[in-house]
Parts: sequence; C-alpha cells; structure tokens
Amino acid sequence: METKRRSWACTFVLQVSLLIAFYLALNLGQPQKSIFQNRNGTSSSRRPLDVYFLSVRGGYRPLKQQNLLLKQMEKVASFYRARFVVNVSELGEGDPLTQNASRLFPPQKVPWYSTKVSNDGKVGCFLEHVNITSGKMLTVVGLDTGSFQDSMPMGSTSDFKNRQLNWLTQSLEATTDNWIIVSGFHPVVICDKEQLEAKQINGPLHNIFMKHGVNVYMSSQGCTSRTVQGGVAHIGIADPTGSEPLVNLNGRLAIQKEVINDGFLLHRVSSLEITTYFVSSAGEIVNEAVITQHGKEVV
Repeated sequence: METKRRSWACTFVLQVSLLIAFYLALNLGQPQKSIFQNRNGTSSSRRPLDVYFLSVRGGYRPLKQQNLLLKQMEKVASFYRARFVVNVSELGEGDPLTQNASRLFPPQKVPWYSTKVSNDGKVGCFLEHVNITSGKMLTVVGLDTGSFQDSMPMGSTSDFKNRQLNWLTQSLEATTDNWIIVSGFHPVVICDKEQLEAKQINGPLHNIFMKHGVNVYMSSQGCTSRTVQGGVAHIGIADPTGSEPLVNLNGRLAIQKEVINDGFLLHRVSSLEITTYFVSSAGEIVNEAVITQHGKEVV
C-alpha cells in the first residue's frame, strides 16, 4: 500500500512539473509587444496630427545585421510616415549606416540627417523646423561635438568651440517653436559606474539647453538610455557593439545583464508630449518614455 502511495505521489509531482515546464516554455518565449500593436494587442494606427521621426546610432555593423536594421527602420518609417531620420554618428555623411541607407531612404522621400565629430571649423550639422499642427512647431538641431571633447579636459575656449556655442545660442534664440530637440554624438551627462549616479560633464552646453528651453538632447549612450537633468531629457542610444550597458529603470540606474538587441528609436511628437519607443531590429518595443514640456518624463 505504501509503495502505491509513493508511486502515485511521484506520478503527480512529475505531471505537475511537466505542466509547469510547458507553461514556461509557452510564456517565457513570447515576444515583446510589436511596434505595430497597441497596448491591448490590436493593430496600431498612426495618429495623423502627430509628427513621427526615427533616430539611430551609426557605426560599423556586420552587413547582415545592418540590412536587418535598415529594413526594419524602413518598414516602421513607412507605416508611421516618418518625416526624417536622425543618425547619431561620429563620422557624419561618411558613416556606413548613412551611406547604405540611401537604398531604402531616398533623400527626397525621407531625409537622413547625421551628426559628426570633427575639427573642420564648420559649425553645426543641421537645423530643421517641422510643422506639427495648428501652428505648433518642432525644431531639430544637430551639433558637431568634436570641439567640446578636445577642450573640456583643460577648460579651453577654442575658437571652434566658441563658434559652435554661438551658433547654437543664436539658433535657439531665433526659434519660438514648442518643441526643441538637439542631437550630438557625445553625451552631455555620464554616469559614475560605481555609484550609479548621473553626472553632468559639459556645463556650457547644458546651461544653453536649460536657458533656451531645449526639451530633449539625443546622443550616444553615456550610460543611461534616458535621464532628466535640469528639466532637459537626455536620451542615449546604446552602442550596438557594446556590452553590459547601464539603463535607467523607473528613475534608478541598474546594470543590464544582457545586451539589448540592436535597434533604433521611434519618436512621436504631438502638441503636448513626445513619446519615444526603443525598438529592436525585430520590430519589438524594448521600452518607452513619455516626455511632456519642461522635460518631465513618465516611464
């Protein structure tokens, strides 16, 4: 009798274990929400009164990885009728991603803007004004951050750096647009990897951002995918070849154990808010953030 009870108990435990394993196999492997779906799982739709654009980090990628990324970007850009693409790049127009993007993103259809890092004496990279709706406007500015890196360690006031700051200041003073987004390759804030705290590293730039109402600064990832400093939201795009980046989770910094799949950002700009979706090259939303005026962020 005792043997039968043990046999029945073992059989029951085995069946339960198999059911649990089956459940985990079904659920743990489920993909994340697609960029083409709403929160309830239904098909997403473009908001006709909002402006959409993409941003991505340039740099070297294996050809297969690059093609996969560009095809997904083209698919999302077409679905949401993106107005333009911002490539956060160190190489400017010579960036491999920029050069190969022309096949899927003809300039006359979807303009492709790139930042750069140089000391060629030319200020800025691009300055665009985009109409949102009912007189609401968006300004997008591209910076050449090369001079800031060369001069920051010793506090130098090089002519190139001064020209960059003057150009940016004059450009921002001349705009009365509702939203202002600045992009550059180098981050303006980085993190202390030991204390996991965001620290400002470029005071002059950040002061200009705050004084002239810049809402968002996009750059390569200093160590956070997003953080808010002095009312300015800083959005960092991770290096696709990097490992173990730090990400901002619910206002706190944490080490990410696995490298996020290579991807890009989809930005939706309305008169009231900017929603940024971090999208993988498979078209899945990794996370998203909503920024309202004055840099207030909702995760």
